[in-house]
Amino acid sequence: MAVAETVDQAREDARWMDRALALAGQAASIGEVPVGAVVVLEGREVGAGFNAPISGSDPTAHAEIRAIRDAACRVGNYRLSGATLYVTIEPCTMCAGAIVHARISRLVYGATEPKAGAVESSAQILDSDAMNWRVATTGGVQAERCSEVISDFFAARRRAAKARRKCSAQAPRPSGP
Repeated sequence: MAVAETVDQAREDARWMDRALALAGQAASIGEVPVGAVVVLEGREVGAGFNAPISGSDPTAHAEIRAIRDAACRVGNYRLSGATLYVTIEPCTMCAGAIVHARISRLVYGATEPKAGAVESSAQILDSDAMNWRVATTGGVQAERCSEVISDFFAARRRAAKARRKCSAQAPRPSGP
């Protein structure tokens, strides 16, 4: 790959990761873990999604799954070869499997996920000989920003939980007869 292509690709990756981060913000605004994903085919967005398992009462409603479903519907084919999936955090096992089954050609993610990441962290699903499709991967795109979004979300949740505990501990107790 020529240097100009590499620079152009890095610029495109940053642009689409910005879009995924905006989608992560939508998830956070409804109390969901802030993860966003976008599917790009031939330079245009064909699918987008953000985490919604809580609000949708659907444990499979991860950002990646929702973006892949959206893209497959818009394209009219569940096979999305030639497409790139951008996601703010390293995909889990379920999402890595969906990426393979959808025939996504390239995966670009931001932050690693040490506990559940199935691309490089806790497992390397996409590199498994059992997979019948190879996915090119690029990790660490805007990793610091992506990690910060998740960290800030969970820090805010911990602060809110601590405040609730403190409030309930200070609440007056009803007196007996």
